[in-house]
Amino acid sequence: MTTIYLDNNATTPVAPEVLDEMIPFLRDLYGNPSSMHTFGGQLHRKIEEAREKVAALLNAHPEEIIFTSCGTESDNTALMSAVESLPRKKHVITTRVEHPAVLNFCRHLARKGCRVTYVPVNNLGQLDTDFLFRAVDDDTAVASIMHANNETGVLFPIAHIAEKLKERGVLFHTDAVQTAGKLRLDMKSLPADMLSLSGHKLHAPKGIGVLYVRRGTRFSPYVIGGHQEKGRRAGTENVASIIGLGKACELAAQFLQKEASYLKVLCDRLEGALLQACPDARINGDIENRLPNTTNMSFEFIEGEAILLRLNEFGICASSGSACTSGSLEPSHVLRAMGIPYTAVHGSVRFSLSRYNTEQEIDRVIEVMPGIVRELREFSPFGREKLACPPE
Repeated sequence: MTTIYLDNNATTPVAPEVLDEMIPFLRDLYGNPSSMHTFGGQLHRKIEEAREKVAALLNAHPEEIIFTSCGTESDNTALMSAVESLPRKKHVITTRVEHPAVLNFCRHLARKGCRVTYVPVNNLGQLDTDFLFRAVDDDTAVASIMHANNETGVLFPIAHIAEKLKERGVLFHTDAVQTAGKLRLDMKSLPADMLSLSGHKLHAPKGIGVLYVRRGTRFSPYVIGGHQEKGRRAGTENVASIIGLGKACELAAQFLQKEASYLKVLCDRLEGALLQACPDARINGDIENRLPNTTNMSFEFIEGEAILLRLNEFGICASSGSACTSGSLEPSHVLRAMGIPYTAVHGSVRFSLSRYNTEQEIDRVIEVMPGIVRELREFSPFGREKLACPPE
């Protein structure tokens, strides 16, 4: 059975060109870049070439790029650096809909004595920027606001936020894990102090990330040890993955505009067809201001996990807005923060596309999804009397 992979906000397939670029550094060029001998030392130049490619995607300076192990490490590092660099300031601002990499680290900081403010969103997932700016005070060390939400794809106005916080002298970090490689990022015009991205979200391998740190920004390293990354992140470099990320960023820059247009067409086609075929379906989030590849849909009166299991039987991979843990269903914190009705939160499914998806794959989802929804509603205690999809 052919797999139809529509879970690209979770991870993406490694691009063939990226794998080809990596192979020599896994098989033949395996030296340590810190070695004195030529065999290992030659890899240092390759790392710097990759750094230049990442910087080019962000329109940044190469020296502003720090390689990390993942987006989570980048987020943690940014927050810890801000707090340690400004020890007299104990206030951190973030949002109620951040990725756990930020939310859970903010909870960690709260246990260490920091005061954390969580900015709310409205029912479209739009950020309450007035609340954000009112929350800033003389004790604020950093604000960490994601660029795009990983569940709904909703975009936040980070350029406007960054400008306002710069005027107040507050450090600004943005988690751009979901936007890097999908939307244009220009660090010459975006006055963010720090920005995180993750390789496996843009067709590079897992286990490689980046923290952008603007020149002149106070910085305290999170991983301490050797001299790597100019003392900003210790540990022997993940050479093959760094090379792969460089290639992935090069490809992303090449395909950026064309890919965004292509994915929006596919995403709109999927949404429109399912909304028409399945009454009591809804879109979660701001459809005018979101990632071109992401749609979060709720099919009321049934469980999202049940939908995913049935889709899986057809080889279709998607994700749910809720997670089943230890036998209890925990609704998505993002959809709850948006005030989405209970019956819709639990029936949410996220489809996230990449440039490798085809019209034929989307048509296949459109073909099987109405029957799945109709079948599940028929046997659901919530929906036996609300069959959303009429018989074919």
